[in-house]
Amino acid sequence: MRAGDIGRELRVVGELRAGESWQGAALAEGEAIEIMTGAPLPAGADAVVMVEHVELEESLLRVEAGRSLRVGENVVPRGAEARAGCVVLPAGRVLGAAEIAVAASCGIGSVKVFAQPRVAIVATGDELVELDQAMEVWQIRNSNSYALAAMVKAEGGVGERLDIARDTLEDLRERVAEGRTADLLLLSGGVSMGKYDLVEQVLREAGAEFCFTGALIQPGKPIVFGRLPRAKAPNPGDRKQGPEGPFYSGSAEWTYFFGLPGNPVSTQVCFHLFVAPMLRALAGRTEITPRFVEARLAEEVKGGARVTRFLPAELAGGWDGVTVRVVGWQGSGDVAANARGNGYVVLPAGVEQFPAGLTVRVLLR
Repeated sequence: MRAGDIGRELRVVGELRAGESWQGAALAEGEAIEIMTGAPLPAGADAVVMVEHVELEESLLRVEAGRSLRVGENVVPRGAEARAGCVVLPAGRVLGAAEIAVAASCGIGSVKVFAQPRVAIVATGDELVELDQAMEVWQIRNSNSYALAAMVKAEGGVGERLDIARDTLEDLRERVAEGRTADLLLLSGGVSMGKYDLVEQVLREAGAEFCFTGALIQPGKPIVFGRLPRAKAPNPGDRKQGPEGPFYSGSAEWTYFFGLPGNPVSTQVCFHLFVAPMLRALAGRTEITPRFVEARLAEEVKGGARVTRFLPAELAGGWDGVTVRVVGWQGSGDVAANARGNGYVVLPAGVEQFPAGLTVRVLLR
């Protein structure tokens, strides 16, 4: 209808369904057309009034008394969502449902993408045993490499778990040599101050450049990060083709590495804070920073630490807001407590007490 015809009785001259275009004459003064959502506006019309606001008797239409109507009301102008030549899907975005819908709406069935980062994963330590091996009471299961592989996959990377590196220079050298053909090398354990923490020594021997050694956080303080001159990839014919393609690419000058603390919670906190952003950058993404939300503490928490702490915590939310509760845990080796949480509450250094109801940040995982 015409917005200027509001307040008068109109004659309905036709119906227009979605998927059709109006074939009749342009809408004249005092006329209206019954139109369905998604149909193009007929010539001569300049507004749409919702059916809930009208009375229709046979071919006569009356708008509710007192109802106003503006030109363009309930009409989406052509080009309102995007104009020809504009960028509707910028580089650096992950192709999720919303992005795929944009591409499909433009008739695009394929797009250029970055290659998935290839990640070599090495767990270190004489105490580790694999899942299918018998375990003595002084040993622990190799959970870190499985957790890292799962987190790598969740970030869009392709991970390969290499054999466990024992606490010897020879074994570590072999694993580093194997892993330095990937885009990113992750080593868990062997980066602290113990007699058999040999990872940094082996990396330096291999020509590593260290960007940082250690972070003022708990857990995760011993983390190291840097890069190695990339080794030439082996002959593709020498390696079995996997379902996602050959593991090694060997196309870059550097292999980046993280030496992660061996305690499982430390490993996972460091992954979310440091490794995940690196993986996102390697994949060409523009939004790479760790993901945080704010929530109110459900209970009082003691502070006083000299470093920023990341404690396993459970977020719970509703219409009235989001709260977070620290999960009871036995330290950074407590994988069961870590699994009971769904994030990590962030407690800044130097604060003695965090009262219930205080708004704090929570690192999402």
